[in-house]
Amino acid sequence: SGISQQAKKSWPWEWDGKEARLPEIDKELSGTVTEPVYRLRVRGTEEFDLVFEVLQPSETADYFSVTVRRKIGIVRLSGDDRNDRDLRLIQGSALERLLSDKTLRSRLGLKLARGNVNEELKEDAKEKLSSLDESFKKRELPTGLSLALTGSQGLSLNALIGLTATKDQVQLPLASWGAGTRRLAALEIAAADQAENPITLVDEVERGLEPYRQRVLMAKLQKLDSQVFLTTHSTAAMAAASSASFWYVDSKGTVGRLATSVASQLKSDPEAFLARIAIVAEGKTEVGFVAHLLERAIDNDLLSHGIWITDGGGNDRVLDLLEGLVGSGLDFAGFADNEGSAPGRWSALEEKLGDLLYRWSAGCLEENIIKLIPAERLEEFIKDQDGNSGERLRTMALRLGIEEKDFSAIKAKADNLTKLIIEAATGAIPDEKKDAITSEKKALKKHAEKWFKSVDGGRELATKVFAFGLWPQLETQLLPFLNAIRDAVFLPTITTLPK
Repeated sequence: SGISQQAKKSWPWEWDGKEARLPEIDKELSGTVTEPVYRLRVRGTEEFDLVFEVLQPSETADYFSVTVRRKIGIVRLSGDDRNDRDLRLIQGSALERLLSDKTLRSRLGLKLARGNVNEELKEDAKEKLSSLDESFKKRELPTGLSLALTGSQGLSLNALIGLTATKDQVQLPLASWGAGTRRLAALEIAAADQAENPITLVDEVERGLEPYRQRVLMAKLQKLDSQVFLTTHSTAAMAAASSASFWYVDSKGTVGRLATSVASQLKSDPEAFLARIAIVAEGKTEVGFVAHLLERAIDNDLLSHGIWITDGGGNDRVLDLLEGLVGSGLDFAGFADNEGSAPGRWSALEEKLGDLLYRWSAGCLEENIIKLIPAERLEEFIKDQDGNSGERLRTMALRLGIEEKDFSAIKAKADNLTKLIIEAATGAIPDEKKDAITSEKKALKKHAEKWFKSVDGGRELATKVFAFGLWPQLETQLLPFLNAIRDAVFLPTITTLPK
């Protein structure tokens, strides 16, 4: 692009994978391999003008010439008006750069200006124009009045010239087609005139495009040799950006680069990164449980407040994911079990997130709820939302090794009925089964699916917290977390939940 051959020398920096740094004097001694890069800056002045600069390693900034900028070839897709501009023969537009005819605009302007508009006037209009000419003459103003196509400051006759395309045998201006088509057309024009090292800027890449066309465009952008910077609120575009680096702006305006540890979550649930506040829950049960509590805390209106609950896929993954998010300086919330692992890492997270992170003091969600159920109400608790308990009683009977699957028989056989229910509901493997064959262990783990291991199961568990009068025992633990979520979406603190 000629950036290193300007009148004033531009010096490169070195890229270490995360940021540009000062070049080393002797690379052979350091043994490091770095990529040379230039640092460019665009800033706005107090007069609302743009200033383009090259940042030097000496911490000075030099003017970045128009000639070099044009050679780099900046392609910008922002508002619809910008797309229309690139489809017209306007100075600096993509269409003008593509045609590369320096005198075309002046020749066309002259030809258009010679158009005899007077011939199109009716007789009475011609008489009025002639009368106006006489009035000008009396006032010693310019005479010989006529009508012609003229431009003005900021408006050129050539702006009236634009690309047309045929649809159903009718020639239509391309600027009259849909927003998505105009954006793609502008990109194709720019690509046809592509410089060797262009920079492509796309604001809201999904605008006017169906999801399948977003995916096609994302695939094309990722194949370009140029750098591409784009913004999006589209889950389809995010999912299609397989080779991109993601930067995120949270509800407080903090900008941070998403760590590689969040890549799988970004792909599986991109909507979590488009919410005002996202809660990373340990599993499906926690998703349903937290959703029910928040619906009580925020009048059943989570989506309109921008609250999203995502399944983190397990305790270890939630820890990695939250560390990656918090390490980027972003605000996310978490809801997880306490399995006793990585205490130092969890403590560091709790210090950074405060009440936005909730963990049980010990154990898992099911265990902490079930142990609060009075013994005389366990039979009622076992019933699912439809009032059935057969499948759940069966999991308990299998664990006891008895044929009878009624509650009274199970209660008579079990040494600790509450403990048995917790083990069945969590799919735990009892100590006496630790050496069992793999297939038997898998069958025991699947018992949890008959209980609360689903989003609906988590909701059922939360519903029973209130139906069985357990909330007063949990309020002091859980209410700070719920209020932290309310605060994140600018809602006032509450003192309790509705029953």
